[in-house]
Amino acid sequence: MELKVSGLNFSYNKGKSVLQDLNFNVAAGEVLGILGTNGTGKTTLLKCILSILRPGKGSIVFGNQDVLSLKKSEIAKLIAYVPQYANNLSPVTVIDFVMQGRVPYTGFNFAKKDEQLVLKILKQFDLEEYAFRHVNEMSGGERQRVLIARAMAQMPKIIILDEPTSSLDLHNQLFILEIIAKMAKDEQLAIIMTIHDLNLASMFCDKLLMMKEGLVFAHGKTDEIVTEANIKAVYNVNTVVSEVPEGKNVRLLRH
Repeated sequence: MELKVSGLNFSYNKGKSVLQDLNFNVAAGEVLGILGTNGTGKTTLLKCILSILRPGKGSIVFGNQDVLSLKKSEIAKLIAYVPQYANNLSPVTVIDFVMQGRVPYTGFNFAKKDEQLVLKILKQFDLEEYAFRHVNEMSGGERQRVLIARAMAQMPKIIILDEPTSSLDLHNQLFILEIIAKMAKDEQLAIIMTIHDLNLASMFCDKLLMMKEGLVFAHGKTDEIVTEANIKAVYNVNTVVSEVPEGKNVRLLRH
């Protein structure tokens, strides 16, 4: 199955369009990276897919489900969201925080099978030793793992991540993106994430959606999108793009 976005338009308070006629898709098992400058509409697009914002026009369909017509409780079972920042988390333990991912199915009446599922997820994310540590006492990289683990506890078909590697050190950037890529393949999830680092996007994304001024500038396989011409057109910077075993290497040139 795939998530298909067609003819999507959105504007705030009937003003200038923030998103204009967006068309793209991401299939189960794929990671789609969304690229573009600040203010080009990336986060607005994520909020439309999550039905936090209602598009003026267009459709968002997963398989045979019209996402925009689903109730919030149904969306929570279909799509999990991992926010960009997690600095103000409540002082709960990791196991209790990840258990919150089961709320769409159980309310707060957790059963033994929910506990077993959460313990399995903690093991997958190498979080067992942190199970009874308070989330607000953890490092940024550890908290990001916990957020993704909670998303997995929702048992979604789609996971949306808003800049999952922002403010993380190099080790944690790689660790988090390796988890995301593995989840997509192993669990056959459609994963969408906004990302600024072109080299990391090239390494871990199957497809890229490059946005400019609320429009789709380019969409397709990663190695086709990461080009010097595209980067110049979208970011107005000069680069040298070369082939490496992991994908493409992007080197910035000074003005």
